[in-house]
Amino acid sequence: MKIEQHLRISVGDGYDVYIGSGILENCGRFISELFPQRNCMIISESNVAPLYLEKVRTSCEDAGLTVSSFVFPAGEEQKTLETFGSILNALADAHLTRKDFVIALGGGVCGDMTGFAAGCYMRGIPFVQIPTTVLSMVDSSVGGKCAVDLPQGKNLAGVFHQPSLVLCDMDTLETLSPEVFADGCAEAIKTGILDGKELYELLQEGPEDGRLAQIIGRCIAYKGGVVERDEKEQSERKLLNLGHTAGHAIEKCSNFAISHGSAVAIGTAMMARAADALSFSTEPLSEDVESLLKDYRLPVTTDFEPEELLEAALTDKKRSGKLITIIMPEAIGHCVMREVTREQLLEIFTAGWR
Repeated sequence: MKIEQHLRISVGDGYDVYIGSGILENCGRFISELFPQRNCMIISESNVAPLYLEKVRTSCEDAGLTVSSFVFPAGEEQKTLETFGSILNALADAHLTRKDFVIALGGGVCGDMTGFAAGCYMRGIPFVQIPTTVLSMVDSSVGGKCAVDLPQGKNLAGVFHQPSLVLCDMDTLETLSPEVFADGCAEAIKTGILDGKELYELLQEGPEDGRLAQIIGRCIAYKGGVVERDEKEQSERKLLNLGHTAGHAIEKCSNFAISHGSAVAIGTAMMARAADALSFSTEPLSEDVESLLKDYRLPVTTDFEPEELLEAALTDKKRSGKLITIIMPEAIGHCVMREVTREQLLEIFTAGWR
């Protein structure tokens, strides 16, 4: 086992994030230090479980934990109240108590639903995140936002429930398809635009030659700092939604046929183009941002018309009354929140669309 980075997120009781290789085989050691001799359930999905579930189970059992498991079908379309309910029933059938805990083994969908279930079961039990995609490592595994989709929109039902531990095994990324790998890089690029030139330039150099662990660590450190200052998304944490207003609308319009990462990439490109076109940016952004997204084989345009995206965006959870909060990039390392009306949002979508 090789631990490349160790980060501490100081939210609530605080939790550690470990990034490295060979972690799955040793995960029981880390977990049992927090929860010795406890019962736990591993929640995973059908793509990940055949690859890693038994490895995690064995490590946990060798560390003295009593382990059960539950596997649900993979896919964003499974991120529903029905699947959420099936997880709760599985926890109850396994007779887990408030002293026990759950492990989320998989990508963002698994982490979101497992965290939501852990936050609700018996009014809250601990959970451990073991993310297996770039997207879940750099974004959803840290910060405690756990939710499911409703027919009306994405992530409309959920809780804030921080994990107790996050274990990022870089070895799991070797099994990702190029498309799934690129999906996660969209969130990393979004973070680079927010964080500043050091991370952005690291992304421009590419994930090769050992830089991927650095990129993931830098993304987690940035998000962790934001969450420490604004856990419940009352102010600064809203900046993490750069590209997400349009991105979530694109996902909904496609009936989730377009992946989250691709949608966020398009949404981020749209905001950069709109910032240039409407003179919000203090330096030219769109050409550079589009070029970086394309370097990671991510899309930058959509066929959905601005009016379609507007109607989908009006159900977004970031809406407050007649206003919706969007994140506008002004320069690399400087983005601002703007509360806009329906008409202004249409203008922004139109300016950034192509």
